[in-house]
Amino acid sequence: MKTGSPWHEGERAMQARVGAAEKLAGFGPRLMRDFMPDQHRSFFAQLPFVIAGSLDEARQPWASVLAAPPGFAHSPDAHHLRVDALASAGDPLSRALVAGSPIGLLGIELHTRRRNRVNGIVSEIDARGFMVEVRQSFGNCPRYIQAREPVFSDEGGLAPDVRRMDGLDAAARRIVEQADTFFIATAHPLAGDGEASHGVDVSHRGGRPGFVRVSSGGMLTAPDFNGNTFFNTLGNIAVNPRAGLLFIDFETGDLLQLAVSAEVVWDGPELAAFEGAERLLRMQVVSALHRPAALPLRWGRAEPSPFLAGTGDWAEVARLNESAGSAR
Repeated sequence: MKTGSPWHEGERAMQARVGAAEKLAGFGPRLMRDFMPDQHRSFFAQLPFVIAGSLDEARQPWASVLAAPPGFAHSPDAHHLRVDALASAGDPLSRALVAGSPIGLLGIELHTRRRNRVNGIVSEIDARGFMVEVRQSFGNCPRYIQAREPVFSDEGGLAPDVRRMDGLDAAARRIVEQADTFFIATAHPLAGDGEASHGVDVSHRGGRPGFVRVSSGGMLTAPDFNGNTFFNTLGNIAVNPRAGLLFIDFETGDLLQLAVSAEVVWDGPELAAFEGAERLLRMQVVSALHRPAALPLRWGRAEPSPFLAGTGDWAEVARLNESAGSAR
């Protein structure tokens, strides 16, 4: 790395809590590169979409998706990634793409269960797209990815409608409750200050359909399974509870973007009610954007990840969530 540790204080606290801090302190610089290996550079170039994490004017993180024929994301050299696509006017990413702004990118190929991440700074932007100066580049394991292959659709990407809401209406709630995948953007409070670890990150979460519970008042609860113990997402939440979620309806191309306030649940009966979860993410919806048929991609039937545990007793989680809510 160019400067300091690849881990910030929130990540280190989470790593220490699970006994991984010493190991990751030594391995960190080798795991979190400040350049893209050739394998990662060629991987991004074969993708038809990438997930982006950004900050709006109020420094609220948002998760977005950009889609175009493969090759639209390409790396001219190991320290830069060029994306030849721009967000639509209704997407928070459209206003966040300015030179000098922090950005997180996730390249994920669902049908092969491959994923790599790039965090950095927008160094250039023009009428065709933008360039990212790489500050962090690292891989992720294939666990919890539901395998499905995309195809471009003539029906997608044409609907300009953006429905803005303070919470979840019936259509948005249905997208969340049927989901087996979502993406989450988080940020360090000092994102963009020059430290590689003080940036925006966007990550993937997967489970069986219904793994995200929606309770009254727009509270979402999702399991956090065993992972690489980097704690990029949860480490950011430890120092900055604001996060952005993206749900994709893989059949219709609908996009649901949520601004949430998140917290991590480490123990208690609520956690015990979900088989296989090591922690829970509890997220209060603050605002929502629903863009029907906005994505020009459609996916076939998913092949569930073999790593997934059961769906948990959400009836019990719901009861506990309601009890906790009335006590707060």
